[in-house]
Amino acid sequence: MKNIKIAVIGLGYVGLPLARLFSTKYPTIGFDMNRKRVDELTGGHDSTLEVSDELLKEAMEKHGFMCTTDIEAIRGCNFYVVAVPTPVDKNNRPDLRPLIGASTTVGKVISRGDIVVYESTVYPGVTEEECLPVVEEVSGLKFNTDFFAGYSPERINPGDKLHTVEKIKKVTSGSTPEIADIVDNVYNSVLVNGTHKAPSIKVAEASKIIENSQRDVNIAFMNELAKIFNAMGIDTHDVIEAAASKWNFIKLSPGLVGGHCISVDPYYLIQKAQVYGVLPRVMSSARRLNDGMGDYVANQAIKQMNLKGVTVKDARILLLGITFKENCPDIRNTKVVDIYHTLKEYTGNITVYDPWADNVRLEEEYGISLTDKDEALEKGKYDAVILCVAHREFAGIDIRSMLRCKEGVVYDVKGVLSRDITDARL
Repeated sequence: MKNIKIAVIGLGYVGLPLARLFSTKYPTIGFDMNRKRVDELTGGHDSTLEVSDELLKEAMEKHGFMCTTDIEAIRGCNFYVVAVPTPVDKNNRPDLRPLIGASTTVGKVISRGDIVVYESTVYPGVTEEECLPVVEEVSGLKFNTDFFAGYSPERINPGDKLHTVEKIKKVTSGSTPEIADIVDNVYNSVLVNGTHKAPSIKVAEASKIIENSQRDVNIAFMNELAKIFNAMGIDTHDVIEAAASKWNFIKLSPGLVGGHCISVDPYYLIQKAQVYGVLPRVMSSARRLNDGMGDYVANQAIKQMNLKGVTVKDARILLLGITFKENCPDIRNTKVVDIYHTLKEYTGNITVYDPWADNVRLEEEYGISLTDKDEALEKGKYDAVILCVAHREFAGIDIRSMLRCKEGVVYDVKGVLSRDITDARL
């Protein structure tokens, strides 16, 4: 395939870094339906902080990268990459509407001989059984005769400046052996560590879904251990450090499992497995356990307050951090919100401070407002402080000085604070 021109549909945490990278080798256009997002990027700034202002400017000025909401602007492309979210609904069932919408968009502009590659995380079969029929219907073209497809699952880790998109080894696949080679070559041309070419689209889809499901199950095991050892009065982190002295022990820590990957993707495989008559007990149990950790943390903090004689009703509590992970502005599916809501049943005096989160988005998504730094970090103000996220800005804070009395509680969700200032940790 010669003279490749790429359109990346969806300019979020996955699509933008990928589009920026592709633009270093190929003419590339980024498409997104969100006018505010496109205007922001065209103005030279990425609020997700996945692409620096310098790299974004270089892509636009040096490589001709552009972002648009105009579908006509991508009509002349011949290599379409779909990188839209794959969320779940309130009942944790896969919501394919973003994928169907993106497939409709592709169907309106795709031409004979073109290739569409999906990056969105899905259960095996979605690309060929759900997405491509939409492209066929809208375009009037026949799959694997008039146009072709591939699947290359995203592996973006929000906030990770080490495993950036160009350094990630990506899985690729195609709807025919020839197309698989083309897709593989396109990705290989911009990646430092190359690719792994899967034998089929379904294998590639399955490989992605188990990456995050495996993490979910492993973390759930550590969270279960934390509950057991906390009940026994044993420090879980001490146990992990001791066990990690064995050469083949996999060292993980307990914690909150939020974000748009580990806490969401397993539901896609869980539902698909049930269609085939398989009840995925381990994955389902892991999801239930991890989804309940926010409530567990809140109740553990309340327990510590009761033990120290701190009145929980109307107590003043500070939550440090509300993003789903450290040093990242991503608030999608953050489990700190669960801590907040459980505590809200006892007191309305909850302060949330996070230097990374966007207050407007937080209010829109969760109805929670941030407090500015000076007001939030006042000394002698709180009955309890809970370190929820290990942002680097929190490292130098004198947390105990913010307590109203010596009986106040400091609870460390992340296990990063010094022992002499904490009352308990997960």
